[in-house]
Amino acid sequence: MDLIKSMKIAASGLRAQSARMRVISENLANANSTALDPGGDPYRRQIPSFKSTFDRELQANVVEPGRTRLDRSEFTLRYEPGHPAADANGYVKLPNVNTLVEMTDMREAQRSYEANLNVVRSARSMLMRTLDILRA
Repeated sequence: MDLIKSMKIAASGLRAQSARMRVISENLANANSTALDPGGDPYRRQIPSFKSTFDRELQANVVEPGRTRLDRSEFTLRYEPGHPAADANGYVKLPNVNTLVEMTDMREAQRSYEANLNVVRSARSMLMRTLDILRA
């Protein structure tokens, strides 16, 4: 396989994992946010997705960030009658973001990003060695 092609395919993985980390970061940043109005819905967790597309220039499949979906799981309720976002019964809806799940997803995305980065570095190194051999 062509080294430039390998680098471009790995770069598509880098872009996809970067987009995934951005969504996860938004989820973590809003993990404790509540609604602005009493009884309203708080932040809803977002779920990133990917899609495989065929790149005609490369003659290979590459990965791209897909649509970001909303997690439809239930919100957590906490009894806080003095809270500005509390409903008539004194319950506040909290986001459906589980920080442990988000941190696990972030770590997985980080490792995938690093793996793609290593492909780019290795291909670059091989190209540099090839040029050194050709110069000699």
